[in-house]
Amino acid sequence: MVANSNNAPIGVYDSGMGGLTVWREIRRMLPGESLVYLGDGANCPYGSRPRGEVQALADAAVARLVELGCKMVVVACNTATAAAIDFLREKYADLPIVGMEPAVKPACLATRSGVVGVLATERSLEGDLFRRTAAKYGSGIEVLTYPGTGFVELVEGDREDTPEAEATVRAAVEPMLARGADQIVLGCTHYPFLTPVLERVVAGRGAAIVDPSPAVARRVAQLLDDCGLHASADHAPRFTFHTFAGEEYRRRLEKKGLESL
Repeated sequence: MVANSNNAPIGVYDSGMGGLTVWREIRRMLPGESLVYLGDGANCPYGSRPRGEVQALADAAVARLVELGCKMVVVACNTATAAAIDFLREKYADLPIVGMEPAVKPACLATRSGVVGVLATERSLEGDLFRRTAAKYGSGIEVLTYPGTGFVELVEGDREDTPEAEATVRAAVEPMLARGADQIVLGCTHYPFLTPVLERVVAGRGAAIVDPSPAVARRVAQLLDDCGLHASADHAPRFTFHTFAGEEYRRRLEKKGLESL
């Protein structure tokens, strides 16, 4: 199931373009590794789909990355992680699989106001992983949650830098700021593409934006160490992009990924 060569690629999977925010952090941290990116595209967004449907979609995506010879898979989708990570790790037991951790822990540890805001999809907010993390680290802290309605569609439509994006982000974030949130957690990998807008919205309000992508890249590096899977020093890395949505979407993934470096 797992490629024998350490020079095999790391697979990164998301419902669409959002996982490119994780892809770019892995690329920056591990410049000698080949990467395969799979953005479903045909079924995006996942946020309001039934859990069983998301699990089936994630299974199909990981199976495709295995066919492509990936030595490790990063499920760079909070919704797919919440719905399917335990299932995937059981089914693909020989394959190291990294999921998205809700960045509630660092936000709760860093808050000064005692109020933390979490932006995420409906399915992520309903997931056991988020609930466990919030319960463990949110004692005595008010954790406000808000589904980022329309956020994924803005990113998928390349509309991050538009008046529509600013209005959509303000509608989600302003109520959290009004209640004293000083940490805004990005609980979907699409959302960091909206960081410039988010920074304008929180400017002067004493709030920090918490992106979990760098922590996921660090986890990938740690697993490569633990499993002895680092690419050889003379390896020439390759970056390929795949989708279930057709060639036009694949080209958009590639353009957005390479532009994000």
